[in-house]
Amino acid sequence: MKEMTPREIMHELDRYIVGQEEAKRAVAIALRNRYRRSQLDEAMRSEISPKNILMIGPTGVGKTEIARRLAKLVSAPFVKVEATKFTEVGYVGRDVESIIRDLMENSIRLVRKEFTQQVETRAQVLAEDRLVSLLVNPPKKQAANPFEMLLGQKKEPEPTQEEKNRLSLRREDILQQLRSGQLEEKEIEVEVADSMPQLEVGGNSINLGDMMGGMMPQRTKIRRVKVKEARKILQEEEENKLIDEDKLKEEAIRRAEQHGIVFIDEIDKVAGRASGGHGPDVSREGVQRDILPIVEGSTVNTKYGAVRTDFMLFIAAGAFHVAKVTDLIPELQGRFPVHVQLKSLSQDDFKAILTQPENALTRQYEALLAVDRVFLSFEDSAIDAIAQAAYVMNETKEDIGARRLHAVFEKLLEDISFNAGGDEMPNVYININGDYVMEHLGKDEVIQDTGRYIL
Repeated sequence: MKEMTPREIMHELDRYIVGQEEAKRAVAIALRNRYRRSQLDEAMRSEISPKNILMIGPTGVGKTEIARRLAKLVSAPFVKVEATKFTEVGYVGRDVESIIRDLMENSIRLVRKEFTQQVETRAQVLAEDRLVSLLVNPPKKQAANPFEMLLGQKKEPEPTQEEKNRLSLRREDILQQLRSGQLEEKEIEVEVADSMPQLEVGGNSINLGDMMGGMMPQRTKIRRVKVKEARKILQEEEENKLIDEDKLKEEAIRRAEQHGIVFIDEIDKVAGRASGGHGPDVSREGVQRDILPIVEGSTVNTKYGAVRTDFMLFIAAGAFHVAKVTDLIPELQGRFPVHVQLKSLSQDDFKAILTQPENALTRQYEALLAVDRVFLSFEDSAIDAIAQAAYVMNETKEDIGARRLHAVFEKLLEDISFNAGGDEMPNVYININGDYVMEHLGKDEVIQDTGRYIL
């Protein structure tokens, strides 16, 4: 997937995002440039940095979805943040370096999932072996000696030779029953690790057990669970044992540095300059100046190690209704050289949104109400009427893009959704056409009523 051409990337994005050709072309080129850069020699590669993108357009037209789908195409670490959540250094609030720490957490999860898939088969075998041992010879409860626990000297007594022979004969029989599924509902006691409490200091998580220098033994607790659940618990433990944590961290840092995508939304909300140096806007320019080093390239300390941001791809987005792009500080503007304009959705775009995606809203509501035995079908005239209603409402009220369709559908299907459900509910088949849409949406009334669905 990393070797996809820009045309192939564009084709994949077309499956989920309607229109916005200019923005999709820009991100497709940016993604392909990453592959091109990776094929160069080290000296040239270190000189080439990503060309960050600034998306300009109203809400609900696909800015966030483009960035999210782009990250999924190449299994890249991705984080979406809102610029308004951050404050200048010295003010109460989140600092911009937490963006990179969040990206590292996502990278760790992504790489751990891949590593887990690699050791899954081996972990299943080991977990099954432990499960058989628990079924054949359940651990005996003994009074805990606090001095032995403190020194880590607690030992189980060695079984006699006669007991070993007896257990060996039972193991094969238990293993066959386990594999045939006869013991899935049997309850057993499993000893699992009990994590120590952690403190977060300056973005770094500190384990209280580590602070003791490893003097305290690993805390455990006993859980009584069914065999089918115990298998999952034991397999997860074995997977964690088989995974090289140091190698995982190294790969996660490399993936975040070389392939990470950071999407900064609402960048226009921090573009206004403070007037008079006081008031609620006092830290807006400060936020921009704090974001600048991250985008330019700096090193951020995380609990997994130092992470460089020099080669991450940053995509910023904003409506820029009030503020202008030129209201951003010049240094930050220069770090987003590629500007793309996203257009408001047309009536044809709304029709495409309702019909083209694999999980279009029409199919979502059909599936939801089918749970209560209400089976919907939408005629073409209904699709046309819904698209027209959404377009007109965006034109006459606030333009909220594709999110307007959610408000329209909730109003359209309000009565059906409220009355559906119940054990005595028979199968109901409802065909929705253009007349039904006009009857339930109306003209002026719908514009007022659907305002409550805008978040």
